[in-house]
Amino acid sequence: MKYVNRKAMIIRNSGRSSDYITPSFGFGCLYKCNYCYMRRHLPNGLTIATNTEDIINAIDKHLNEKIWPKIPNQTHNKYYTYDFSCNEDYILHAKYHDWHLLFDYFKNNDKIMGTAATKYVNRGLLNYNANRKVRIRFSIMPQVLSDVLEPKTSKIISRIQAVNEFYEAGYDVHLNYSPIVMYSNQEKDYKELFNLVDKYVDDKIKDKVKAECIFLTHNDKMHQFNVNNNTAGEHVLWQPKIQEYKVSQYGNVNIRYKYKLKRNYIDSFLYNHNKALPWQRIRYIF
Repeated sequence: MKYVNRKAMIIRNSGRSSDYITPSFGFGCLYKCNYCYMRRHLPNGLTIATNTEDIINAIDKHLNEKIWPKIPNQTHNKYYTYDFSCNEDYILHAKYHDWHLLFDYFKNNDKIMGTAATKYVNRGLLNYNANRKVRIRFSIMPQVLSDVLEPKTSKIISRIQAVNEFYEAGYDVHLNYSPIVMYSNQEKDYKELFNLVDKYVDDKIKDKVKAECIFLTHNDKMHQFNVNNNTAGEHVLWQPKIQEYKVSQYGNVNIRYKYKLKRNYIDSFLYNHNKALPWQRIRYIF
């Protein structure tokens, strides 16, 4: 664990999970999931920024330069949304952060909502009422896949059940189907996953629990890192017969599912999802 004074106050555009991405409150992740680029960049550590108030001031300055009211979009119709967990799992690492200060900022500002994806059910946050100004996005996949690719994370059933707990506590709660990985039994396993979501999410809040769907992105360097470290599940992550190179919006060369195949994968995923979960609106899928 390393503590630093964050100097770079860069706020990036997002447009999918959020409108914007905040400067990093942390970098790295204690989970070290097998598909995550963080394992290669910080394989043995986690960096935490100590100057939370400075980062909040940078967010506030950026926010106050935006037109108001906001033009509605899929991230939120009213609030500007800022992802504060892009380079770490902030919810997992909350005990290392001054999270009350950050959540209070989101809660008490009329123009902003904070949002973070997580694979951890942190019940230590349930005694805080965020007044729907902090969105927790629980990432889920079939448990059989999670056991191999993200073995340290909270069980999938626990994440799904936590949707009700966190919503009742005052959070906005969504689900991330991410990363979506193609393998021999994936259609059957995802159908079972959808059935679990339908079973355990409370009927009273189902229309509130929207979804994001993100297919796997991989790259050569991460593949080589996994091979060198005998990482479990790399044969599922690295499938050249159904993958191709593509330059990302940030100029990075990644490996994604081939365009025509991915179109079929998306159509199949949407069909099965919408059949099982007609109540859940998908915000985006790519």
